[in-house]
Amino acid sequence: MIEMQDVWKTYPNGSTALQGVSVKIDKGEFVYVVGPSGAGKSTFIKLMYREEKPTKGKIFLNGFSVEKMKEKQIPRLRRSIGVVFQDFKLLPRLTVYENVAFAMEVIETPKRNIKPRVMEVLELVKLKHKVRSFPDQLSGGEQQRVALARALVNNPSIVIADEPTGNLDPDTSWEIMDIFEQINTRGTTVVMATHNREIVDTMRKRVIAIENGRIARDQERGEYGYED
Repeated sequence: MIEMQDVWKTYPNGSTALQGVSVKIDKGEFVYVVGPSGAGKSTFIKLMYREEKPTKGKIFLNGFSVEKMKEKQIPRLRRSIGVVFQDFKLLPRLTVYENVAFAMEVIETPKRNIKPRVMEVLELVKLKHKVRSFPDQLSGGEQQRVALARALVNNPSIVIADEPTGNLDPDTSWEIMDIFEQINTRGTTVVMATHNREIVDTMRKRVIAIENGRIARDQERGEYGYED
């Protein structure tokens, strides 16, 4: 499903974010990626959906050799991945419905298939009543649920999340995590970078800890393991 083999990432300014990272994530797993700020978590996440390219090493995802991909092949890779960000990245001039539908339109989904699927995922995230609302009319939690619906609408086999609860209050964070748990139960692989100790320690999923660009721990039913 996802595999990194001796992956290194050095940025143009000489900063090395990852050093010799090797990891395998199987279909249907739920994995937290934790570590101190600047440890390399975001780089680890970005390499998976080809936002960044490794300096050295191999990355395989859903049958794609990610580091060898040409630019024109990247959209094919991303069709099998849903990505959720801390800052939502919603299109401000589009309604809730239009933001989610847009993800289907860009991959040229037949029009007749779009509305039923959009409404299905909005039902999952409990936002069917907000279909005509614009992002600035929503709370932060509602915006993140729209972003999650958009990530799910094309039935990805993998959802990658970078601090998805970072801007949310505790109650709202748990509502978002409940949705992640539901989709994982249905077979979707979830990989999530997070600083949220309570969520990691309560849910007890696999934990990959990154420190100074290296994997320091890889534990089944792991804990957060860092002081705030």
